[in-house]
Amino acid sequence: MDVVAWLLDSDPAIRWQVMRDLTDAPEEHVAAERARVATEGWGARLLALQRPDGQWDGGTPTFTSSAAAKWWQSLPPDRQGTLFPEWTSTTWSLMLLQAFGLDPASPGARHAVRLVRESCRWEHDGEPFFAGEVEPCINGRAVAIGAYFGEDVRGIVHRLLGEQMSDGGWNCEQENGSTRGSFHTTIDVLEGLLEYERATGGPPEVRAARLRGEEYFLERRMLRRRSTGEVIVEDRKTGRPAAWTQFSYPTYWHYDVLRGLDYLRAAGATPDERVAEAVDLVESKRDADGRWPFENPYPGQLHFALDEGEGRPSRWNTVRAMRVLRWYAQTPQSVSSGSGSASTG
Repeated sequence: MDVVAWLLDSDPAIRWQVMRDLTDAPEEHVAAERARVATEGWGARLLALQRPDGQWDGGTPTFTSSAAAKWWQSLPPDRQGTLFPEWTSTTWSLMLLQAFGLDPASPGARHAVRLVRESCRWEHDGEPFFAGEVEPCINGRAVAIGAYFGEDVRGIVHRLLGEQMSDGGWNCEQENGSTRGSFHTTIDVLEGLLEYERATGGPPEVRAARLRGEEYFLERRMLRRRSTGEVIVEDRKTGRPAAWTQFSYPTYWHYDVLRGLDYLRAAGATPDERVAEAVDLVESKRDADGRWPFENPYPGQLHFALDEGEGRPSRWNTVRAMRVLRWYAQTPQSVSSGSGSASTG
């Protein structure tokens, strides 16, 4: 079985993206396949797990950069998963539905989002879900989810624009004195701003902030420290080894090189020589059968598995890697140091 056929022999959440990004199927065929996400496979299964109070079993906690996060991250991996079912929370459940491509106009999506809007509050101070809270990493994700599903997230966007740091990034530790952006936080915010632009068409200051954020990654060649040029091997946010050269899925709040490149592709950025090393890394992980493995699973409880296990060929990583390589090969590459964005569609 060739790689594309193997990818198509899967869940509707993957099939419609393969059809759109790799086979250039007619739009009506892509739309018909995408519509199945709401009624079949992972999408339907995840919608059915929502409780009547609007929550999924993990509630709304995210445990990213708070004191609880540092304590949780200091635990052995086997205890992390048993103590905090983070990946079954409402936030990450909605993130998965967005990643699956659930049609926001479908009855299932409208019902699920209405329950969240009416009932779900953040643990920080009881803020309504689509009003966000205080940490830009969480707020970036809330913007992405809210904009995708047609909710008003202008207040969160305004806050994020005011929190962009002088290096172009964002950092959840800014309130604790950090003066440098974080790869993790910045990718969350950029994905949110991109989704907001798609939903609203602007305004210009959002695009300007997003392009500054892209430069944050490009100046670091997607994986290096700007100060020394060294590949980042330790995550200063957690003190743990950085696994940015390993490709996980879902990534949740974690950055890795494939996630960063797939964002640039989705944003219509024009690649230049600053992404070449990262693209070479992606290419290097292709196996003899033309597939990419599932690497570095994050500890914690899942609703259900989306791949066949660590080290096995991953459809999610393969479709993302293939479309990144296609984007890089087909987009005329800039010879300047800037990236720019051709489109947000």
